[in-house]
Amino acid sequence: MLAETICSAVSAAGLGIAALTAYRKRFVAAARITAYALVPIGLVLTGVVEWLTGIVFNPTVWIGFGLLALSWALFATTRAVERRRLGTSGEPAKKKVKGGRAPEAVAPAASAPSLGAAAAGAQREPAPGRKPAAAAPADDFSDIEAILKKHGI
Repeated sequence: MLAETICSAVSAAGLGIAALTAYRKRFVAAARITAYALVPIGLVLTGVVEWLTGIVFNPTVWIGFGLLALSWALFATTRAVERRRLGTSGEPAKKKVKGGRAPEAVAPAASAPSLGAAAAGAQREPAPGRKPAAAAPADDFSDIEAILKKHGI
């Protein structure tokens, strides 16, 4: 009841200001002020104000919002824990080997010396649809050295 009265008073004041503006021969501004002044009374007549006041002043609605926020926080937390546990690839994290060290990551097309002594004899087959890797150049840092020399470093 109070909200409807306030909205009606705001609309009446706005229409009064629009009338004064029209009296001063500023008709476009008066039409715009009239449009703004009619919004609160339109909201009252459609029932939007009553609906909003029912939501704002009802404690069960706020409990419902609190439960929705708690639910969202639980979803976000469990998602973050799941991502940490699975890693970025979506597969479970690799377990440690017997020596207590985790296996080191190796590029798919790595040469035998970079794989270590255990895999030196094993040859990797290229994945379907991929070209076989070219042999590593004798000096891997020659291009970096050239760039550094070019800049005088």
